[in-house]
Amino acid sequence: MLKVGMVGIGGISGAHIPAWEAMEETHLTALCDIRPERLEAYPDKHLYTDFEEMLKGEQLDILDICLPTYLHADYAVRAMERGIHVICEKPVSLKAGDVERVYGAARRNNVKFMVAQVLRFWPEYELLKELYDSGKYGKLLSGSMSRLGGIPKWSWDNWMADEKRSGLVPFDLHIHDLDFLVYAFGNPNDAKVHRAKRPDQDYFNVVYEYPEFFITTEAAWYAAPYPFTASFRFQFEGAILAYEKGQCILYEENGTVTDLTEAAEGETGGINLPKSDAYANEIRYFTECVLEDHFPERVKEEELRRVIEILHRL
Repeated sequence: MLKVGMVGIGGISGAHIPAWEAMEETHLTALCDIRPERLEAYPDKHLYTDFEEMLKGEQLDILDICLPTYLHADYAVRAMERGIHVICEKPVSLKAGDVERVYGAARRNNVKFMVAQVLRFWPEYELLKELYDSGKYGKLLSGSMSRLGGIPKWSWDNWMADEKRSGLVPFDLHIHDLDFLVYAFGNPNDAKVHRAKRPDQDYFNVVYEYPEFFITTEAAWYAAPYPFTASFRFQFEGAILAYEKGQCILYEENGTVTDLTEAAEGETGGINLPKSDAYANEIRYFTECVLEDHFPERVKEEELRRVIEILHRL
């Protein structure tokens, strides 16, 4: 059984911890956070407030990094230099040069490393890529992607509101959609940017242009308490695939409308998408890569570098 440690018990850890606990192949043994109160809910784990103490006190096979963005690369390298496999929350860094640094550490130490770009494992987004790759409904003509919510006020030391530590909306929020675009469709030819940026809010709009289609994206941290929402709508020659308000609907040119939304537990019907948790999917995939001794090719080094380079040009 693989022994797993986690550093950073903040918001996203609430999605990672159940995924590790649900797998038979792993045992989440140790948690680390500089805030002791964040550890109180896990009395059955080995608890640390110092990262080096955890590395010295545990024989870990895997480290899951859920720290603030600006700490990702340094902590990943420190773990990999000890021969520990690392899965790290997105983004790997605000600096494109750190991509080579972390992947270089993985190669030197013969360990696995993966950035948890969760949309690559999200069933609705996986379906979109499948339809594009297969050409089932003809060529892609246009797309739109949206990721909106209120400005986060809950982060430790308010680090998310600090551009030097989080990169704000482009690196923390919009990166989800841009990463998926690069993964699914390749590198865009051009990008047109509009932004409404103030100290208390940040709205980001980018139109990415490809040779045969364009994709409009928007991401925002609003000052007002706008509820978080993520959606997309893609227009193919013969159909529209829309993921809106939690529903995934396929609208075909012949008039057929198919609800592909995941079924709740116990429901039956013509549901085509599997009931799954994308965070669990990515963690299981990484674990399988460790067990089967192959590098996680689902998230490629050159794609991560290109995403960061694009963000710096916008």
